[in-house]
Amino acid sequence: MKYKVTKKQYNSQMCLICGLENRLGMKASFYEVETGEVVALFTPREEHQSYPGRLHGGMISALLDETIERAIMVTEPDIWGVTVELTLKYRKPVPLNQPLKAIGRVTKNSRKIFEGTAEIVLDDGTVAATASGKFFKMPLSEITDAAAVAQQWQITLDEAEPETITLGKNKNNGTQ
Repeated sequence: MKYKVTKKQYNSQMCLICGLENRLGMKASFYEVETGEVVALFTPREEHQSYPGRLHGGMISALLDETIERAIMVTEPDIWGVTVELTLKYRKPVPLNQPLKAIGRVTKNSRKIFEGTAEIVLDDGTVAATASGKFFKMPLSEITDAAAVAQQWQITLDEAEPETITLGKNKNNGTQ
């Protein structure tokens, strides 16, 4: 099913996952959709491999971590997540050089902590990896030099920005 994109989230310059100027980064773009979830669109490249043709497990972990972390921004745009705990399950190899999605959501939200889940979905709808995690809720000023981040944090739009993103149930356990 297609869901309307309600907002594009910021990219940074040097983040390993979303940094647009990090030559080794994944350059993922994050979108909020009408379901209240966050969807990352990304294409892993050769620089991100472990075994030939497969995305490194550490990159999978980092991507799922950031996807869950960004889910809190849907309802609390000035709050950032700092990882307390992250649990992953690797189900299928994640291929390189193919456009993919990671979908994340908040599953529990309290005053200081939130929990969430995310999955990487292959082009055919197969769920390749899942994660669940617990995160401290913090304003950016308590995490790092907020002024430095503000200079590197931007929304970039181009002609190919999606108006809708397809998410749906399939027989392979979950979201596509």
